[in-house]
Amino acid sequence: MSKPSENKQGAVQTTGHAWDGDLQEYNNPLPRWWLWGFYATVVFAVVYWFLYPAWPIGGTFTKGFATVTYEVNGEERTTHWNTRALLMRDMQTSPAAVRQREFLEVIAEATYDDILRDPDKISFVRSYAHGVFGDFCATCHQAGGAGIIGLYPTLADDDWLWGGTVERIEESIREGRLGYMPPFRETFDAEQLRAVSAYVLDIAGYDGGDEDEIRRGEAIFNGTDGGCFQCHDTGGTGRISQGAPNLTNNIWQIVDVAGAASYEARLALVQSVVRNGVQREMPAFGERLSPTEIKVLAAYVHQLGGGQ
Repeated sequence: MSKPSENKQGAVQTTGHAWDGDLQEYNNPLPRWWLWGFYATVVFAVVYWFLYPAWPIGGTFTKGFATVTYEVNGEERTTHWNTRALLMRDMQTSPAAVRQREFLEVIAEATYDDILRDPDKISFVRSYAHGVFGDFCATCHQAGGAGIIGLYPTLADDDWLWGGTVERIEESIREGRLGYMPPFRETFDAEQLRAVSAYVLDIAGYDGGDEDEIRRGEAIFNGTDGGCFQCHDTGGTGRISQGAPNLTNNIWQIVDVAGAASYEARLALVQSVVRNGVQREMPAFGERLSPTEIKVLAAYVHQLGGGQ
């Protein structure tokens, strides 16, 4: 191995090693700014490890010294820094959260008439309650209150089983509802079942039924043999106090009569409801939502279907 030639002034220094006479190893130091940047990242990492959650240890992790304080049910809670707690604090103390809370206080003091007539208030209701509805109601009633035939009623029309005023809607949300129609499989024979169902289709506006059969069904519906009028009222117009639907408006919540292909198919659907009855329950939200949230949600649901 020969000795490398001496470096000229300004040339890059070498380590002093050379191979094959002219193959040399240069000694290029890293730029000073890069070194200081590297040292700064090391210091930053060490500081971060002390302040924030960082290292896994067994089944847990280092929590760090940084904390976040937020409120839970009116009481302050302090926990180690984490994004969930940070979100909770921001939702309570950020400028947007403060403005939202101030507007909620305005809504809480306003009457339903004021809310429904004031463009700013109803605009806030639509914005705020959209999220509440999505969290608590849309799972059953679907986005926009479209509902599912046979399972959950639609809220996007002006047909209300328990009443469509904001006061009745608020009562439904707060206390829940239990919809019940007894099964008539043991009460009616096959002819009576068909006759009652034919009468229901007739008052809903569907042609194709036998006139004598419809008259027999009317007598059963409004008589002691069936007693259907006690909930659905004489003529089938429904009773809000019972949550019994209006059978004359061709709005079907339990079975898709309108979508059936023929009269016999519609008749079979109605017979299945009369035979098997109906039992549906909406849970009460009085203990899950605040009075103001229920008020906002009632106004929102009211305007979904035009209200009453």
